[in-house]
Amino acid sequence: MSVIKRSNKWWVDFSYRGVRYRLPSPDNSKNGSKAYEAMLRQRISLGKNLIPDITFQIPKFKDFAKKWFKNYVEINNKPSAIKSKKTHLNGSLIPYFGNKRLLNITSLDIEEFKVKKLKTVTAKTINNQVGTLMKCLRTAVDWGIIDKVPITKPLKVAPSEFDFLSEEEANRLLQASTGPFYTAILLALHTGMRFGELMALDWKQINLANRQITVKQSFSNGILGSTKSNRIRYIPMTKDLFDHLLNLSSKEGYVLRRSNNKRFRPKYSIVVLHDICEKAKLRHIGWHKLRHTFASRLAEKGVPMVAVKELMGHSDIRTTMRYAHLGQHVLMEAISVLESQQKINICHNNVTIDNLGVSNFDSKNC
Repeated sequence: MSVIKRSNKWWVDFSYRGVRYRLPSPDNSKNGSKAYEAMLRQRISLGKNLIPDITFQIPKFKDFAKKWFKNYVEINNKPSAIKSKKTHLNGSLIPYFGNKRLLNITSLDIEEFKVKKLKTVTAKTINNQVGTLMKCLRTAVDWGIIDKVPITKPLKVAPSEFDFLSEEEANRLLQASTGPFYTAILLALHTGMRFGELMALDWKQINLANRQITVKQSFSNGILGSTKSNRIRYIPMTKDLFDHLLNLSSKEGYVLRRSNNKRFRPKYSIVVLHDICEKAKLRHIGWHKLRHTFASRLAEKGVPMVAVKELMGHSDIRTTMRYAHLGQHVLMEAISVLESQQKINICHNNVTIDNLGVSNFDSKNC
């Protein structure tokens, strides 16, 4: 008898004449699973259909993926994640794995999928697609439909380089901007907020008395929700930002509103930002580059990475560590502990050492 229990569900798992059978037991108990296996073996030996009508049929990936998307993704994910998972499913995963039973998707299948996709898309994109597949299969385990998921490893991806503005470039960008877009750029450069968070910033989240901004919501695909990390963070205002916000006339509703009193929109805002870049004689950048600039300048000035992580709202310190190489003076301070020893070594050529100590010391060369 080969019965196993995984994720609070009993399964039969046996081989007969070189064919492996792994099915969930309709009676979720050890004894019931043993009886179910015996019945299956008997049906196979008699040449009958393996799975009687009363047993649970393992669905094809395309059928389960639709159910998973409706009953899990749309309920538990943010709009941006819903959109990306829908793209992964419809554009790649269902066309490739759609007709396979969940139970029959193997590690080899996934590796072959990677090989095929590498011809047209980047490793990072493939990792995201496989991530969606694995989350779908893990949910199938949680729901008791299959007993385990195949093993797979992400493709190696080269560290992504990011662009940011120098202090001089940031000042030029501000000087070339006016009105609500000056406010938006100043906020981005001095708080590191994501553009969705900037669009959602309400005056109720600005505490001028304490000079503090509360970041608690964000727009994603036009839907107002929580921040990307689902966390509330508090960002102190710089003097420049505080003075600017204090002098704004309107202090109700969304902070960022265009001249027609409508809130900021992504497509229109990126067009205007590019126009401002041209006026400032800068390369075209996106709003996220201003967020990178905020973090980069903090790192350059030696702010601890833990503090940068909190200000940026990163959920993982590894994301923040992308900026660590910019704090070169911090590394120099670390290396400076060796300077005294280094000085002795440099002066060693001008020192004669004998059993009695040091003689012939030439201090001029040290």
